[in-house]
Order: sequence, then structure tokens, then C-alpha cells
Amino acid sequence: MDAPIGVFDSGIGGLTVLAALLRALPPERFLYLGDTARLPYGTKSGVTVARYAVQAAGALAARDIKCLVVACNTASSVGLDAVRERLGDLPVIGVIEPGA
Repeated sequence: MDAPIGVFDSGIGGLTVLAALLRALPPERFLYLGDTARLPYGTKSGVTVARYAVQAAGALAARDIKCLVVACNTASSVGLDAVRERLGDLPVIGVIEPGA
């Protein structure tokens, strides 16, 4: 079976991103992580947000995803580089930069 696409957000707001992905890519499988234990990310320091983003990305990568969508604006703006560094060759897409 084909690997799922990982999606994470600091809570449940990323479910709107997931819904759009489901409509755009109906044959794909998705794995969603909402970090509701530590939300909101917007009130945290950049270092903390990057650490949380790397932890969430690592948890999804451990489940053999084929790419990662960072559906959190704060994590996309502050932690995307750290996530990409942690995940190496795995494609990582943020919600702030163009996805095409």
C-alpha cells in the first residue's frame, strides 16, 4: 500500500487544510496530527515552536509518510527550515509559501 501524506497543525485549524487536500487528492491517504496539548503555538518563542514542529514532524515521519504538510501558520513561518533539516529528503510543504 502507498504511504500516506502527513499533515500537522498546532491544533484543529489544520483540518481545513486537510479537507482541501482530501478534495484535491481523493486517492491519497492522510495521517493528521493536531498538537492540542501545546496550542496555541503563536504565544510561544520561535525556538519552542521550531522544537515542537520538529517533534511533530518526527512523529509523523516515524509512520513512514511520503511527504509532510505543515498546516500551521506559526510553524510554517518559524520552524519550516528546522523541519526540513530534520526530515532530510522527505518533501515538506508549508502553508505560507506557494505549494506548486
